[in-house]
Amino acid sequence: MRCVEEEIASQPGCWVRAAEVAAASAGALPRPGETVAVVGCGTSWFMAQAYASLREQAGHGRTDAFAASEMPGRRGYDRILVITRSGTTTEVLDLLGRVGEVAATAVTADPAAPVAGLVGQVVALDFADERAVVQTRFATTALALLRAHLGHDLRALAEQGERALAVPVQPWVDAEQVTFLGRGWAAGIAHEAALKGREAAQLWTESYPAMEYRHGPISIAQPGRLVWMFGEPPAGLAGDVAATGATFVTSDLDPMAHLVVAQRLAVTAALARGLDPDRPRHLPRSVVLHAG
Repeated sequence: MRCVEEEIASQPGCWVRAAEVAAASAGALPRPGETVAVVGCGTSWFMAQAYASLREQAGHGRTDAFAASEMPGRRGYDRILVITRSGTTTEVLDLLGRVGEVAATAVTADPAAPVAGLVGQVVALDFADERAVVQTRFATTALALLRAHLGHDLRALAEQGERALAVPVQPWVDAEQVTFLGRGWAAGIAHEAALKGREAAQLWTESYPAMEYRHGPISIAQPGRLVWMFGEPPAGLAGDVAATGATFVTSDLDPMAHLVVAQRLAVTAALARGLDPDRPRHLPRSVVLHAG
């Protein structure tokens, strides 16, 4: 079994542990009423998008998500929350080095990494660290931590995660193309699912907010391709996709649990293509840039 397969399978248990960490680390996480910028790179950025939407939806205060390299320099926030598995990513460290006196918290798998010296508080998810380059369980465990802090029931979510591990993915392995869709916080989940397919299996994947799909992206839908919806579909969308001949994939699972199915599809497709989903081509574990 590949490392990434083991890590995917361990996610429900990690989510339950994340709830315990959330309770113990409440003082380090965003407080109701704070304005918060959530930043990360790649997968961590997509988890930031999902959390930012959930936090605002819960009425906890303005919450913006940024790729670490693109955070505007002139906006004021009460707190910056960085999500970084390795704690070594250049763009994250550069951002923290220039934000001044704002309160900063890092959620990371390595509490001894360089990011720890640049923030006031660290929330360690070392039990969710990964050997695979492709992120799965750290990302969802970070989101689970933040969802628990918002009051979500992680045990019920973990039960759905266990269900997701049993969903057959073989019928979709030969799909020529997959477009992932989500609404609200699930849009970030859709972006992450698309990234997993590209990283692990070199799949042609795209991702959009669900209501944007009919504004152009639907033009590539056809037999042999998938349109994969996270969360409840917009009215009429399933019928519009069916009319193209593409296969519409949906589920009653929580979008984060449904992401587990998409992760498994990416790994299964990679293995079917003779690829190594633990170590995709051109990708390091952490992007560390050197001057010059």
